[in-house]
Amino acid sequence: MPAPEEPGRPVGTAVTIGNFDGVHRGHQAMLALLRSEAEQRGVRSCVLTFEPHPRDFFAAQARKPELAPARISTLRDKLADLQRAGIDQVVVLPFDARLSSLSPQAFIDEVLLRGLNTRYLLVGDDFRFGARRAGDYALLDAAGQAQGFDVARMNSYEVHVPGPGSGGAGQRVSSSLVRAALSEGRMDDAAKLLGRPYHISGHVLHGRKLGRELGKNLGPSAPGGGQGFRTLNLRFAHWKPAASGIFVVRVHGLVEHPLQGVANLGVRPSLDPNDVNGGRVLLETHVFDWPAELGPEGGYGKIIRVELLHKLHDELKYDGLDALQAGIARDCEDARAWFATHAQTRRQTTRDRI
Repeated sequence: MPAPEEPGRPVGTAVTIGNFDGVHRGHQAMLALLRSEAEQRGVRSCVLTFEPHPRDFFAAQARKPELAPARISTLRDKLADLQRAGIDQVVVLPFDARLSSLSPQAFIDEVLLRGLNTRYLLVGDDFRFGARRAGDYALLDAAGQAQGFDVARMNSYEVHVPGPGSGGAGQRVSSSLVRAALSEGRMDDAAKLLGRPYHISGHVLHGRKLGRELGKNLGPSAPGGGQGFRTLNLRFAHWKPAASGIFVVRVHGLVEHPLQGVANLGVRPSLDPNDVNGGRVLLETHVFDWPAELGPEGGYGKIIRVELLHKLHDELKYDGLDALQAGIARDCEDARAWFATHAQTRRQTTRDRI
């Protein structure tokens, strides 16, 4: 149970600070330690994070969008992942001019102590904070001793990922490493770093409904034949996703069991940039076997989670709707083939273990 609090003060907290883009295995190890320390102290575990990403803010200030980092997760997915990690409280601070100009001591006084009543603070081994990143662990440690809160730091978390340049050695798990794996289409490596398949979730939105027209003139045995390529549309609420292209996917949340499909994550270069989606980044997912119990409109408004399992290729610009239709049909065939091969490999691995 939380310790007794002084009247008028917020409940005491054990805090860690960061952007937590992706909530990867390094983050998960830190969050597990934070929960343990919070329980021992009888206070709430709390993650302090920022929106937008500080590097987004500074890139916009400098009018250099190329300096903004690609985004692994939407805010929705980050909050959901932090909840699954068992964190009691998440505080999202708007990262703006005022926050960026706070001195390290002002950040400690205003945010950590007055705002959160921090009793314990856990940071990474490379943590910096305050205006011009002037604050570091040594400053925090000294402030903690003077102002009555404990400070600890956690060393890097390493895993073996056979990515470019790894040489077989352990690599420090970081959001940058996850972004690199996603941008290069190395979905298995991304899953090892994240501890789970990479996913995007959200409400299914209405789109142009072009997909249901595509494929209707194909034979019934062809992918999409007679039914069209109906898609589930999710908006990725950031202009620069870490992953893009055509993916083999698994969809959770439509019915009780996951469904197989293929998806396009990006800006759809074959369509009119002035379409109803306004050029925004979309994840458009076609489920191979649409559940009959949902009916033709039953997906709209549902919250689904789409796992991106394997990248087929980058987005392509097709010369007309006929070429687009043929391309989608090929992608469906390739995705089905991947699932068939993957299932066969899994069965063989199971037999080998037995």
